Amino acid sequence: MTRTPRIGTIRRSGGARRALPSLEDQRHNILRDFTGPNLGYLLQQFELFRDDPGAVAPADREFLASHREALEEFLRSRAPAAAPSTVGGPDPGLEARAVKALRLVRRRGHRAASFDPLQPAPEPLAPPDEDVAALPLMAVNPGLVIPVSGQGSVRESWERLSRTYAAAIGYEFDHLDGHTERAWLYEAVESGQYDAPLSDVERRILMHRLIEVEEFEHFLHTTFPGQKRFSIEGTDMLVPMLDESVRLAAAAGAGDVLVGMAHRGRLNVLAHVLGKPYEVIMEEFHAAPSHDLESSDVSLSNGWTGDVKYHLGLSRTVAQDGAPRPTVRVTLANNPSHLEFVNPVVEGMARASQDMVDRPGPPGWDPDQALAILVHGDAAFPGEGVTAETLNLSGLAAFTTGGTLHIIANNGIGFTTDPVEGRSTRYASDLAKGFDVPIVHVSADRPEDCIRMVRLAHAYRRRFHKDFLIDMVGYRRWGHNEGDDPAYTQPLMYARIAAHPTVRRQWADALMAAGQATAAEEEKKAADVQARIRQAYEAARNGDGGVAGPPAEPPVEPPASTGVPEPALRALHEDLFRVPQGFHLYPKLERVVRRWREAFDKPGAVDWALGEMLAFGTILADGTPVRVTGQDTERGTFSQRHGVWHDAENGETYRPLQHLPQARASFTLYNSPLSEAGVVGFEYGYSLERPESLVCWEAQFGDFANAAQVHIDQFLAAGHAKWRQDAGLVLLLPHAYEGQGAEHSSARLERFLALSAEDNWRVAYPTTAAQYFHLLRAQAVMNRQHPMPLIVMTPKSLLRHPRASSSLTDLTTGRFKPLLVKHRPEGPVKRLVFLSGKLSVDVLAALEEHPDAARTTMVVAVEQLYPTPTAELDDLFAEVREADVVWAQEEPENMGAWWFMRPHLARRASSGRVTYAGRPPRSSPAEGLPDVHVAEQARIAREALYENGEAPVISGSKGARHGR
Repeated sequence: MTRTPRIGTIRRSGGARRALPSLEDQRHNILRDFTGPNLGYLLQQFELFRDDPGAVAPADREFLASHREALEEFLRSRAPAAAPSTVGGPDPGLEARAVKALRLVRRRGHRAASFDPLQPAPEPLAPPDEDVAALPLMAVNPGLVIPVSGQGSVRESWERLSRTYAAAIGYEFDHLDGHTERAWLYEAVESGQYDAPLSDVERRILMHRLIEVEEFEHFLHTTFPGQKRFSIEGTDMLVPMLDESVRLAAAAGAGDVLVGMAHRGRLNVLAHVLGKPYEVIMEEFHAAPSHDLESSDVSLSNGWTGDVKYHLGLSRTVAQDGAPRPTVRVTLANNPSHLEFVNPVVEGMARASQDMVDRPGPPGWDPDQALAILVHGDAAFPGEGVTAETLNLSGLAAFTTGGTLHIIANNGIGFTTDPVEGRSTRYASDLAKGFDVPIVHVSADRPEDCIRMVRLAHAYRRRFHKDFLIDMVGYRRWGHNEGDDPAYTQPLMYARIAAHPTVRRQWADALMAAGQATAAEEEKKAADVQARIRQAYEAARNGDGGVAGPPAEPPVEPPASTGVPEPALRALHEDLFRVPQGFHLYPKLERVVRRWREAFDKPGAVDWALGEMLAFGTILADGTPVRVTGQDTERGTFSQRHGVWHDAENGETYRPLQHLPQARASFTLYNSPLSEAGVVGFEYGYSLERPESLVCWEAQFGDFANAAQVHIDQFLAAGHAKWRQDAGLVLLLPHAYEGQGAEHSSARLERFLALSAEDNWRVAYPTTAAQYFHLLRAQAVMNRQHPMPLIVMTPKSLLRHPRASSSLTDLTTGRFKPLLVKHRPEGPVKRLVFLSGKLSVDVLAALEEHPDAARTTMVVAVEQLYPTPTAELDDLFAEVREADVVWAQEEPENMGAWWFMRPHLARRASSGRVTYAGRPPRSSPAEGLPDVHVAEQARIAREALYENGEAPVISGSKGARHGR
């Protein structure tokens, strides 16, 4: 076929011919791709083809033969009017305008829909011109716009579509890439499949729920004036929508519903969706005597500080009669005031619930096992980048949760910022269009519409396992918090809100007008709710609410030994590097694999990557699932891991750790997108739900963790203290100064140490493959007892350095050593040098050049910086009493571990003095010039070995050197 437009060829609307559609989509594609005279010509050619295939051009013959079934069905469903009226119908220009008018209702009807309860109805869509409107509907391409049966005019069709798309609900489906999805949504909406009205019982239950929601807020507003609660009022329908979502998820067989939301409306959701007792909530209000002080009145020791009441989460098991599962667990995730940053955490929790990890190989996945629901703010959804990062995960194999229900609780303002100042888009939801998410806009004042859209969203997820977004447009009855006066900046809006009836009032009035409820019933329900809340308030005021800090927990000690018996390790090692028959290794990788195979037969040949693979393999053999993600993690940023082999001839992949016969649990290794906040949050959430797993996130370079700092600060570091929330996530952060400039040198060790307190995590900087092997194995064991995050400074150049390599016996015996003596002199120790990480290589190299220093200097690597190994330090200082103590580091003086380790060393040094050897204080972590870097490293090594860095001149000594 050619690109010539009309007579003599079959041409699709877009111009060029496209690839043939799937059989499932053939009919829809035919109707979509041909319009006006082109459709007429297609049908004319098909009639010729049916009579005599040789009567049409060869290219057209191939096309018509491929689509024969779809075209036959099209003609049967429209006969007798369709073909004749299209082929010999009206002027093509009128026909094209008719199609455009009908399409416009679907595509732009949301702009005329009235779903903002505070705004007047928008301008209605303009009806088609009279000459277009007079066309019989069958004169245009009928299946392209709506399913049509019988005759009718374009105007009648336009009016019918307008009542759907330009009335009370705004639908945005046209941006979806998949035609099958668009067609399904259009049919679902236009057929009225989800328009069935609520039954009388359901309508009364909904009224009762809205009474509970409103009366709860009224009680708090009048009883605790000035205290922050971030009222739900104006978006009250969020609670019934969540109720319906839980019911539908349970009916679909889900065992978990995981919800993430910011603070607005959180107390109401906790009380009514999660079933948090009123007594506990009242006690939390009593523990916050003013709006300036809202921390819980509990013990601030033993790693427990608590959090304000509108950040807290909860889990609840809900019975579901008639559902495939008798109960469903509903969880509201804890969240700080960073609003959308809980989103990837909830997604990770959902994926962990969906994964089946108790078998070897890759984990099984059941998306119907869990549903993630994310409640967004209208200002935060487009404003915080973590939203886009989380949406980007939705279609990726390692991170998808099979469809998330997004609800924007849209109150039309962010603190004091109007939408025109807070986003560059028409709607708060527009970001989701870029991720192929269907969007509906619904008024928070129309309860039945809200419930209908929840049902549509769940049906879409069940059909396509993709995300769906409901933009519930309401308002915020009070200010950003209850101590704020919003009329300072939005006087007109708040004048309208003050005069606007609540959704409870509107719904109750509607039921009464329909004879489905009475004023007496409403009053009685409200009185009962108030009495229940009042009773809870009195119990809390008398100290019966039950809020208390959790008991102290002793710190978990690492296992006494993490060595693996040699026979078991050798067998695993052999199976790990058995290349499948017919698999063609890339030649460079073949040399690496050969080296790894021979490592056990040579002393000091187990490099970092091999030690890691052996650790993962033995952990899998112990029955612990392993999950590792990060940027370029499959191969390793430095081509060190090679956890996925690619056949050099056909591109097929093989993951050795998924084929270990010894494994008793699943192994996951995936590259992640170029995202830190989204992926770190996801893996944190995954580790919360799967505490028995070893879950690792690896940064491409350690400083990339900067972009995940909110999750590190607010979740990893403080999650236990604030929420009693324990996660065993491991962060692998490449860190070392290699002369490559300021970027990618430092994983900002000092930041993690600044956050270290109350046994909240472990911070380690191992320097050998065996130390790393034992560290990972210990983490897997400790996660089963008391999960705790592990922060690891991992190497770059040391990945293959002989000084970082280990031998077989280092793996079969012992455990991770928090202090590792790198050099011990034969005689008395006069200088005791503490350091960490890669600098040990430079200092040991300097010792080889200075035998005088080697005879009197002990070098100790602090391999675990937190919790600080106090017992090991005590033992060491008991052995070395009078030596001068030095702390040496690559990092500038205001960075690294110097300030953290100094008091620990000074308390134990006999003189109380500790000397610093390192870079001076700087604003940038490292030099940008390689020659300056080399000079600085040499200077630091000399200063570590000699006072002021001055090496003495020793006559006749091969190692004699002058100082600086």
